[in-house]
Amino acid sequence: MHRKLVAANWKMHGSNALTATLLGALDAQPPACEVAVFPPFPYLARAVHLARGAVGIGAQDLSAHAQGAYTGEVSGAMLYEIGARWVLVGHSERRQYHHENDALIAAKLQRAMECGLTPVLCVGETLDERERGITESVIATQMQAPLHLLGERFAGVVMAYEPVWAIGTGRTASAAQAQAVHAFMRSQLAARDAKLSRLIRLLYGGSVKAANAPELFAQPDIDGGLVGGASLLAEEFLAICAAAH
Repeated sequence: MHRKLVAANWKMHGSNALTATLLGALDAQPPACEVAVFPPFPYLARAVHLARGAVGIGAQDLSAHAQGAYTGEVSGAMLYEIGARWVLVGHSERRQYHHENDALIAAKLQRAMECGLTPVLCVGETLDERERGITESVIATQMQAPLHLLGERFAGVVMAYEPVWAIGTGRTASAAQAQAVHAFMRSQLAARDAKLSRLIRLLYGGSVKAANAPELFAQPDIDGGLVGGASLLAEEFLAICAAAH
């Protein structure tokens, strides 16, 4: 059994006031599960200060480059220096809107780990891919490049399954659907290295709410959640964390 992890992806939402409110709520009522919060870049340092070690703070992306003339990019070393210890890699919105491919995502994973960050690798299929019955093929392909590049070091990665059709749509994979994909992911890891399948935590991310969190988190291969919109509401997010405990 892994200790449950609940991760809050604020996406492009936030302000100084919201950062203080949400981190203050977590400080006042520390969850029993492990928590990581991913604010937008401008609020990272403030979040690190306000979290006071109660929760982990992470970035929503990082550059595959160590440094250089890459305007607008943020390096893993910079993130680590200001106190971030987590980073999202390969979120479906990065894949869709910024055309990130599996090779680039694998390079970002490697860079994150070189900088001391724990990466959360996001994988998932679109509605069209699910309806065509190729969910497992899509997931396997998205896992292949990172597994090949990192090898045993992949044990330091957290994975999040986020069905693209259930992100921000109000639709959620049923607990059985989510468990089936998580079990498949676990089997892919086991085929590579049995130790990987035991070590790596698998999160579900697709319209996780307080109402569906208990059933999702009760599944044998789901080790927590990657929470989007519900993480912007302190009471709702705390209820999700309570379900993880």
